[in-house]
Amino acid sequence: MYEHLETAENPEGLRRVVIDPVTRVEGHGKVTLLMDENNRVKQARLHIVEFRGFERFIEGRPYWELPVLVQRLCGICPVSHHLAAAKAVDQLVGVDTLTPTAEKLRRLLHFGQVLQSHALHFFHLSSPDLLFGFDSELSRRNIFAVLEAYPDIALHGVMLRKYGQEVIRTITGKRVHGTGAIPGGMNKPLTLLERDELLKELTSIETSAQKAVEIAREMFFKDARHSVFAMVESNYMSLSRSDGALELYHGGLRARDSEGGVIFDHVDYREYYNYLREEVRPWSYMKFPFISALGKDAGWYRVGPLARLNNCDFIDTPLAEGLRKEFVFFGAGKPVSATLAFHWARMIELLHCAESIRRLLLDEDILGTELRVLGERRFEGVGVLEAPRGTLIHHYCVDESDLVVKANLIVSTTSNNQAMNESIRQVASTYLDGHDPSEQLLNHIEVAIRAYDPCLSCATHALGKMPLQIEAFDCDGRSVFQLVKSIEGS
Repeated sequence: MYEHLETAENPEGLRRVVIDPVTRVEGHGKVTLLMDENNRVKQARLHIVEFRGFERFIEGRPYWELPVLVQRLCGICPVSHHLAAAKAVDQLVGVDTLTPTAEKLRRLLHFGQVLQSHALHFFHLSSPDLLFGFDSELSRRNIFAVLEAYPDIALHGVMLRKYGQEVIRTITGKRVHGTGAIPGGMNKPLTLLERDELLKELTSIETSAQKAVEIAREMFFKDARHSVFAMVESNYMSLSRSDGALELYHGGLRARDSEGGVIFDHVDYREYYNYLREEVRPWSYMKFPFISALGKDAGWYRVGPLARLNNCDFIDTPLAEGLRKEFVFFGAGKPVSATLAFHWARMIELLHCAESIRRLLLDEDILGTELRVLGERRFEGVGVLEAPRGTLIHHYCVDESDLVVKANLIVSTTSNNQAMNESIRQVASTYLDGHDPSEQLLNHIEVAIRAYDPCLSCATHALGKMPLQIEAFDCDGRSVFQLVKSIEGS
């Protein structure tokens, strides 16, 4: 969409180019570009235009409802919210250590979630751009075209996602929005028959997972531009195990800068608020987190598969570890900054999940029946894990009536907010500056956003005054008037 508007944010009346909606992502967002008469890009922004407000409306609810309530944030990564909330609620009932069986069932559930989500994003949402090219015809950039032109690749994606969903269904009873975690543990054991059914397909799943890494690596290297496309140098944050291993379920917070230097390491995630701050800006419902010690200008960071592989010292499953070393070699001693390397890192993690599922299914604890422990009540709990898209933080405070009085969620996509905006600006200045913005060129911006695998529905929790824009058009589509309320209320 093209329009000329003179507003407080656009006093020069520059041409406004809008990508609305951003496609093949979860949730609703748009991108706006301001361009002068010579098509020079003056401003590029990602706007999140939906408001969910989960942080506010769960206030007043009893704490034991939270793991079920908050997973309604999303249909793609509900398990991540379910488990992050459960980890926080565990602390509310005074539990710091689960039974071995409950801990391993939660991990198994989480690995199934990450596996299916990674498969969905890479094969269904991003592979059309990588297989056919960023500027290919619009009609080809979808999973149906991939099925027709690359049926073997599409089949790997279907099989991997289906298996991950089956792991989720086995543990929670449903593929989407089931129940499993309860305060202090899990609500049902895994039976021998269920375990054996999951083991039946696992060899073929591991083979497909190895092939997925190969496909992602080949896609990354097939075009020399991929290593610099949308690239931004940033800080990185993720959980890591005490020995430095890749950790998706539980660990300490680690942050590194763009050179690989340690900013903080193995921080107790229950004290995240001593290390992170969140900024609200008037043109988006998504907040902008930053590392407080570095300030808002230098402290923004990236999370997700790229951050996790840049931050970890090793992966504790052999196949994924061998491929991680190849990934690290590409960085030549520094963190890998290439934004499209998210896909490569994502598939290495997918393989790690498949290997970890096998290890857990063969662990005798997984069939145990001791599922729950309880402790002394507390009034504050923080749950953190690595969701498919990155570090996910749930923080709750409750009163003596067991009702939530405060909630704060820092969702993975929120942490990547500034980085996505930086990548959009980089792509706009490289590919659109001085050119007429065709659909194919605008898709380059969407490709950059999709690399982060954003979940926009999960990320919209900014509180405070809402900006509002009202515009009237005549029957010919011409703008008659516009009224804008700023975040300050003017």
